Amino acid sequence: MSIAGGVREFARATPHAVAVIDGDRTLTFAALDERASRLAQWLLGIGLGIGDRVAVLLGNRLEYPEVAAGIAKAGLVMVPLNPRLTPIEARFVVEHSDARALVLDDALADVVGDLVVEAGLPTLGIGGTRLGPAYETVLASSSATDPRVVVGEQDPFCIAYTSGTTGRPKGVVISHRSRALTFYMSALEWGLGTGRVSAAIAPMYHGAGFAFGFAPVFTGGTVTMLRAWDPEEVLALVERDRVQSAFLVPTHAQMIRALGEGAVGRRDIASLDTLYFNASALPWALKEWVMEQFPACGVHELYGSTEGGIVTNLRPVDQRRKPGSVGHPWYLTEIRVVDEAGEPVAPGEPGELFSRSPYLMNGYHDDPDATAACTTEDGFMTCGDLVTLDEEGYVSIVDRKKDLIISGGVNVYPREIEEVLARHPAVADSAVVGAPDATWGETVVAYVVLRPGADLDPAALEAHCRASLAGFKVPRSWRASGPLPRNAAGKVLKGELRRRHTSHRAESIDA
Repeated sequence: MSIAGGVREFARATPHAVAVIDGDRTLTFAALDERASRLAQWLLGIGLGIGDRVAVLLGNRLEYPEVAAGIAKAGLVMVPLNPRLTPIEARFVVEHSDARALVLDDALADVVGDLVVEAGLPTLGIGGTRLGPAYETVLASSSATDPRVVVGEQDPFCIAYTSGTTGRPKGVVISHRSRALTFYMSALEWGLGTGRVSAAIAPMYHGAGFAFGFAPVFTGGTVTMLRAWDPEEVLALVERDRVQSAFLVPTHAQMIRALGEGAVGRRDIASLDTLYFNASALPWALKEWVMEQFPACGVHELYGSTEGGIVTNLRPVDQRRKPGSVGHPWYLTEIRVVDEAGEPVAPGEPGELFSRSPYLMNGYHDDPDATAACTTEDGFMTCGDLVTLDEEGYVSIVDRKKDLIISGGVNVYPREIEEVLARHPAVADSAVVGAPDATWGETVVAYVVLRPGADLDPAALEAHCRASLAGFKVPRSWRASGPLPRNAAGKVLKGELRRRHTSHRAESIDA
């Protein structure tokens, strides 16, 4: 298996079918395959060999699938860079991965310019030549012959760096087999394939964004690129390109809802039949809104990670029957939920989730200790999430183990509080964290993003929470917040919120 396999196969089977749409630009499978081969030949021609790393600094655009396929055809390993990184952060990823070449959008040259000059890093620029020769010029002068460098299916296609929510980012080594099987199972689950149009809305430099943006191409369908996040443009994209399926994170749904009453109905989105969500908790109140606004769509909620791939899926038939659940194990996946001693927990009791599947990472790049800390001898892996398992085997996420609050010796799970706050009419979004407290060890702090026109009313929010939560779970400190800090996956950076609390940088009203 290789992630270039689908491109090669459909270049033969459906050469004139459109593989990629990017605004008014399109690319057929035949052209995609040829351009990927030309890039592969250039990479090999500058002296790179099997397993060498190539950094990629691009947003969602037409070239992303061909760059990924070209790197794979050459037997090389892609290292995606987040365009929002600072030069210091980008330098760490490039140096830690030992990247030997770079392909980038010339508009992003300032992110890595100093490093490229200092290291003499061979660089191709898409749309400009500030750091190296023009991408199109190089492709035009390179051989169109597919080099067909052979690599093992367990060999890495990618080192995807985590977002660094708990310190320095770690490089997640992902195999061809892991992602190729993810693509095939995605086609089985969501009907991807020839003649079907999907949207790449989440950023493709992130693990899930790449998996769900490249899967349509790998399986013979069409992907249309959203260049930059804009809720209005998402709806316009669905209408214009007759999108049938799309992957979103909960923040996307929140921002579409924030467009106001009737915004969805003003667009012709009748083509859309499938939505799948991942990355962070989809609050039940928000999920109900999604199902109401997109009644013709099958809504799936997934749980997974860059390290573990897709672990569970809650399918449309179970959405109302299992509110709050993220489903049962996905294809080819085993799970177990254990206590701190490694013993299975009873149904309904919180425990740490471990999974075993062909989607798991090979390990963390150059970090055997971190790899050993999250894996077991029999091949299970954890990302540190606490869950419950019901009698039918459905998983519900309790919280991140590292986000657990212990107040007065009692466990408090932030997600439970956030679910309650999501039902308050003044609350658009929220995040709950623990802060040091001399008496209780930790105290509960809630950051609240208010709806337009609403004011922070701690007494009303406290009363709302007390109707559903035990007293020790009710936040003791309420802070009005602008948009919550999030990483590329849409996950809230709770470490940043804890730092805010300590330094009193946010507006606050203490209850």
